[in-house]
Amino acid sequence: MTREQVFEKVTQKMAELFDLDPAAIKPQSRFEDLELTSLDAIDLVIELQQMTGRKVSESGLRSVRTVEDLVAVIHAHLAQGSGPPRSTSSP
Repeated sequence: MTREQVFEKVTQKMAELFDLDPAAIKPQSRFEDLELTSLDAIDLVIELQQMTGRKVSESGLRSVRTVEDLVAVIHAHLAQGSGPPRSTSSP
């Protein structure tokens, strides 16, 4: 998946989850600019883990401040195929 495709998926998911206008979501948008809380970020991470089928590491997410940061983490994660696939039957 290309970076542009990841950005598109992230934008779609954010618009769906948080009732945002997709046109308002830019790569440089900070989560607080979009009025998202830390709980919203957790919801987004859960959705993205389901999208990728893999667990996203906390250390990778700590540096995320903008939508582009999130796209970069997910893109690198998908490109590396790091970690075991996340089981959908585990808690």
